[in-house]
Amino acid sequence: MTGAASGIGLAAARCFADLGLHVVMADLPGEALDRAVETVRQAATGGARVLSAPCDVADRVAVGHLAQTSFDAFGAVNVLMNNAAIGVNPGRTWEGGEGWRALMDVNLWGVIHGVQAFVPRMLEMALPGLVINTGSKQGITLPPGNSAYNTSKAGVKAYTELLSHELRQAGGTLSAHLLIPGFTYTGMTGRPEKPPAAWTADQVIGFMLTSLARGDFYILCPDNDVAREVDERRVRWSADDLIRNRPALSRWHPDYQEAFAAFMAEG
Repeated sequence: MTGAASGIGLAAARCFADLGLHVVMADLPGEALDRAVETVRQAATGGARVLSAPCDVADRVAVGHLAQTSFDAFGAVNVLMNNAAIGVNPGRTWEGGEGWRALMDVNLWGVIHGVQAFVPRMLEMALPGLVINTGSKQGITLPPGNSAYNTSKAGVKAYTELLSHELRQAGGTLSAHLLIPGFTYTGMTGRPEKPPAAWTADQVIGFMLTSLARGDFYILCPDNDVAREVDERRVRWSADDLIRNRPALSRWHPDYQEAFAAFMAEG
């Protein structure tokens, strides 16, 4: 898994190692990755090996080397988790071009690089397997505030939906899944303590495993503040913007505030 030095990636690595799976932990080189790898090694059971793999997912060649290292070390890859992301805000849609590019290189191209480096060999091996890409609710309802991040995660959603369809058309036992965390306490929250409304990364991974066992594609996580029913209403309203020809992001449009509040109250 990428983005494995902290947050959801670290929780996933720890969980899989505890289940006895060999784990390759990829993240930028440094002390954070070194500490995370040691933590996961302590949690490993059943002879599971934990491999440290410094890698910048924005670099296509580096991700190719990551794939080669993983297959060389263990012979096969059954679970690929493209999770690395950054949450910096480079500005509005017409601002911060270099910042936009840097964010897209990690959040969107990092996922694409991972799929293109690993999936062809995973298909060749014809073994049961999963590709899990970490998206965001912000890539679905697009709340104003960080347009670059929202755009990157909208791209991950679309890309993973297309990947799922194409894997299904290809046959075999490899499937794709979109992890959609709710409010989760990770390094990107920028807070020293977990807010009461947030889930922990371990809760997200526990929910993910339950959802994967059902075969879910959309792994839509709640949190301690927002129930699934609320998420569903918000997603439905956003989809209806197109169908009803409302202004873009009408949920935040002053002319539609009362209508949105009434719609949510109906649910």
